[in-house]
Amino acid sequence: MLELRPCCEHCAATLAPDSLEARICSFECTFCAACAEGLLGDVCPNCGGGFVPRPVRPARDWKGGNSLGTHPARTEPKHRPVDLAAHAGLVAALGGLPPEQR
Repeated sequence: MLELRPCCEHCAATLAPDSLEARICSFECTFCAACAEGLLGDVCPNCGGGFVPRPVRPARDWKGGNSLGTHPARTEPKHRPVDLAAHAGLVAALGGLPPEQR
């Protein structure tokens, strides 16, 4: 199950468990929409993959104990600002390949 990390790895913007601004890659690297889509150009600086909106875990237990109450979001931040010069090199190396072809 997803960790639901509490902040953007780059800018440290708060990303609550119900945030519609959270973006993740397939390794759960977590960024805010502004960083993922604008600053990083839909290229994860950690793995080179693309980003998708992070799902929202139900706050209420609708079925089988699958809720934030039973499975809370992570509280420890994972803040590691992106080296933008190195990221530009990664983006250049990808040559415009869309995420599904990387």
